[in-house]
Amino acid sequence: MSTDSDAFPEGVPCWADVTLPDLEAGKRFYGELLGWTFDVGTARFGYYTQASRDGKKVAALVPKTDGRMPTAWGVYFAATDAVATAARIEAAGGRIIVGPMGIADFGRMVVAADPDGAVFGVWQAGSHHGFELRGEPGSYGWTEVYTRDPKSVDTFYEAVFGFTSTDLSEEAGMEFAMWTPAGKPAAPEHAVGGRAVLGDSFPTEMPAHFLTYFVVDGCDAAAHAAVGLGGRILREPQDTPYGRFAVLADDQGASFAVIDLSQAPQG
Repeated sequence: MSTDSDAFPEGVPCWADVTLPDLEAGKRFYGELLGWTFDVGTARFGYYTQASRDGKKVAALVPKTDGRMPTAWGVYFAATDAVATAARIEAAGGRIIVGPMGIADFGRMVVAADPDGAVFGVWQAGSHHGFELRGEPGSYGWTEVYTRDPKSVDTFYEAVFGFTSTDLSEEAGMEFAMWTPAGKPAAPEHAVGGRAVLGDSFPTEMPAHFLTYFVVDGCDAAAHAAVGLGGRILREPQDTPYGRFAVLADDQGASFAVIDLSQAPQG
């Protein structure tokens, strides 16, 4: 759905960006795959390059300034007070990596890690509120954290953002919980994210991480197109109660998912 001009409510995913070694290659890949166009990044902001779909901001590409930085997608959760959120992160057993820091008049940012090491961002909006389009083809759709310590991680996000965690393992056919924001009923239509578990099917060296989903019109076609653009399929297309999805890697190794919401079972 399209968003209005107001800042996102506390704890709602409000932005996503990917850190890449080759910005121009990233623009070619995501421009072709998701129909994105790009602003011209400036040196003042490290050539941070915002992507749009149909003229609305949907994500950003960030050139790596240090080869030790991961090539990865990151998701940001909205905060009304980034300083207070950072304090809750530390009190709940997380770690602050960057910030809180102001970025011109755009807003205030924190980058943190949860108790199992999954990295996420916090964004207190100024002039940049976040996604201008979501839930439609070519835009953000969903996020979930993959962890080996679900109990600690559930407690952490509940404490930091006030989420209610609801166990949906039986319905999902895997160990899984959904998050709903404070003040909202614990129902799928109000969910803003989820928690999955890194079980035996995942490589032992895979760290805890967030997986960001983008909505597409045709999951299988998108997966095929990603391979044609130099990417890889990490998890073959499969059906879920919420749509058909696949996990992919771009041509530089950053992983993400695509989902066709129109292929969710009806009724």
